Amino acid sequence: MKLFEQNFEKNESGVRSYCRSFPVMFQQAKGAELITKDGKRYIDFLAGAGTLNYGHNHPVLKKALLEYIENDGLTHGLDMYTDAKEIFLETFNRLILSPRNMQDYLVQFTGPTGTNAVEAALKLARKVKGRNNVISFTNGFHGCTIGALAVTGNQHHRGAAGVALSDVTRMPYDNYFGKDVNSIEMMDKMLSDPSSGIDKPAAVIVEVVQGEGGLNAASADWVRNLERLCRKHDMLLIVDDIQAGCGRTGTFFSFEEMGIKPDMITLSKSISGYGLPFAVLLMRGKLDEWTPGEHNGTFRGNNHAFVTAAAALEEFWQDDSFAKSVREKGAIIAERMQQITKRHSADGLFFKGRGMMIGISCLNGEIAAQICEHAFENGLVIETSGAHSEVVKCLCPLTISHEQIDQAMTILDNAFAAVLAAK
Repeated sequence: MKLFEQNFEKNESGVRSYCRSFPVMFQQAKGAELITKDGKRYIDFLAGAGTLNYGHNHPVLKKALLEYIENDGLTHGLDMYTDAKEIFLETFNRLILSPRNMQDYLVQFTGPTGTNAVEAALKLARKVKGRNNVISFTNGFHGCTIGALAVTGNQHHRGAAGVALSDVTRMPYDNYFGKDVNSIEMMDKMLSDPSSGIDKPAAVIVEVVQGEGGLNAASADWVRNLERLCRKHDMLLIVDDIQAGCGRTGTFFSFEEMGIKPDMITLSKSISGYGLPFAVLLMRGKLDEWTPGEHNGTFRGNNHAFVTAAAALEEFWQDDSFAKSVREKGAIIAERMQQITKRHSADGLFFKGRGMMIGISCLNGEIAAQICEHAFENGLVIETSGAHSEVVKCLCPLTISHEQIDQAMTILDNAFAAVLAAK
């Protein structure tokens, strides 16, 4: 154990996890780089688990935040009116909602993390429909508070709940049983059968790309059919865009090109733009049945996050140029990953995901972990995901340079070659 690790071992809970995979002392970060206390540089293919789509310490966002602090702007405001909140709401409507014909959506500030937004969505859906049951999907991940954990599939996280996780029916995600099984038709038959044993749901919650679940990407047809299923059976459609949103798939929302209109959308992670805690629930206006204070949270008024979020929207979403660059970079990374899978086709590798939320599935989690460890030793921070942690997952900043992509993919290529040659 390194000397600095002893302080954490002595004082911090054993629940910590990322530091075990990346046991160095980070001190600085810039763009797509993490820098240790002794000056070693790492390319960041983790990006705060998708929280840093615009990179570390982006100069435009940093300038806006420093100016706001220098002028003694409010830091904490509960749900009071502030100029920072007003600017965010105006900017979000002008640059995100209005261009997508989504002006009828209202914004609820739910608290600091994604799981808070999910809790609010589930609670509101049950209130509006007057029913308890919710449909979620195999390999879905929605958070670790009790309500969000109930709709999460991950056994490791569910096992820590300490209570029964009820009022949820799990259904198979797109291609869970392969392409020959139509899971939407199966769901339709079960929901139409009064003896199927499924209580009529208030809502369905889904990720269009499952991040922690292993980069499973639903097809546009499946998502459209899911929306039709919700309308047929009077269920609300909740899209959890916490990791897949804010440009990660090449459009601001992961579902944009699919032609659907969810009833609710959860956003967090990169919505603040700077890595500051921030989460929102978007809801169609007719669903806003909350009474004042019925659902609240002490830190739902993080004005620093409002400032950096508005600055990020102004900087990156004035037009389609940033989204185009994401799609271009995603295609470059995908091509390099597909070259790796072809080179090692006998080892059972295959490519997964969409946009810049992509990765390589390995034969098992042990191999994936060894690949990530080898990559880290050579200057690349990257993690795994999936039911067995078998997917080597790229979640780099969307602002990463082409040179950094090339460096990172060379490191990753070498890691696959070294680990698979030794197995």
